[in-house]
Amino acid sequence: MLEKENLIKLASVRMPFGKYSGRILIDLPEEYLFWFDKKGFPNGELGELLKLCLALKIEGLDGLVKPLKQKA
Repeated sequence: MLEKENLIKLASVRMPFGKYSGRILIDLPEEYLFWFDKKGFPNGELGELLKLCLALKIEGLDGLVKPLKQKA
């Protein structure tokens, strides 16, 4: 799951709905991602990307994705 393609998606895909609609996934607040963790992630690719985003933030590795935003 920790593939370059997914990291690029985290830096370029925007949240399609909800309170943070339009925000790039890697910029979503950790609390919002924890809320999904509790309530259930969306199905499909979006859910998988949100899970990855949360895992990176928990481990303090979201800084790996930030430089990709400028290229995306």
